[in-house]
Amino acid sequence: MKHVYTYSVLLAFIAFAIWTNSTTLEMLASLTGLICVWLNARENIWNYPVGFINVALFAYIFYEAKLYADMILQGFFAVLMVIGLYVWLTKRQGQKVRPTRKMTKAEVIGTIVFIPILGFAWGFALHQWTDASIPYIDATVAITSVVAQYFLSKKVLENWILWIAIDVVSIGMYVYKDLFMIAFTYVVFLMIAIYGWITWKREYKTVTEVSHNETWSSTR
Repeated sequence: MKHVYTYSVLLAFIAFAIWTNSTTLEMLASLTGLICVWLNARENIWNYPVGFINVALFAYIFYEAKLYADMILQGFFAVLMVIGLYVWLTKRQGQKVRPTRKMTKAEVIGTIVFIPILGFAWGFALHQWTDASIPYIDATVAITSVVAQYFLSKKVLENWILWIAIDVVSIGMYVYKDLFMIAFTYVVFLMIAIYGWITWKREYKTVTEVSHNETWSSTR
């Protein structure tokens, strides 16, 4: 059943690309992005090699579309992916990758404060000194994406909540910019993000329960 779903999405992706007359570059960027996010949701370490290709392709597309915040964002993603590759492969506790953890209170407060302030500041800079078309939304999505990628790299469960919000806003933004192939990709990203949230949450509960049982057994 999973294979049927995967092939259906792939066929829909190709059909939509043809229907919207998307460029080969847009198709490759969208496809590598889908593969990368799917591997993330599956907690597969191969998401990182695919991700490096993806950020290079999107950086060029966003430059051409004058979405400069998104273009710069790809550089941050590349750095965070290097960090994530290290984090995922260390302190694995016998697992294929590092176990999932939840946000700390400090991280929750920092996220709530950090995103709107820096989003506005970056948006103002883009509005004043570039020809960015939707500077404040573009910048806020970019800042939120950096934060989400940071938490993804650190294997924090709530990264998926941020990605869900990002995907919803991005769908509208790319439709507005007539980047229909990318907008459609973000619809699929949204579905994968929801799947990632469910999968990671299940894995977190399982690891937590096992850890609790082992601790309880050792104290008997």
